[in-house]
Amino acid sequence: MAENSVYKVIELVGTSTKSWEDAASAAVERAAKSLEDLRIAEVVDMDMQIKDGKVQAYRTKLKVSFKYREE
Repeated sequence: MAENSVYKVIELVGTSTKSWEDAASAAVERAAKSLEDLRIAEVVDMDMQIKDGKVQAYRTKLKVSFKYREE
């Protein structure tokens, strides 16, 4: 019989001066340093910071899930 599992979902925003993909990767890689057993990252939104008509940063908002563990 399959084990019951519980997952927590949090929202993160990653930023990058290069791309939305780099921004998403930055968010996941940083979260992985303090959270264990990351499972899924879903892109919720993407936007840009603009200054003087030029893109300053790409921002990617993610929903990231990780599995609760029994202590």
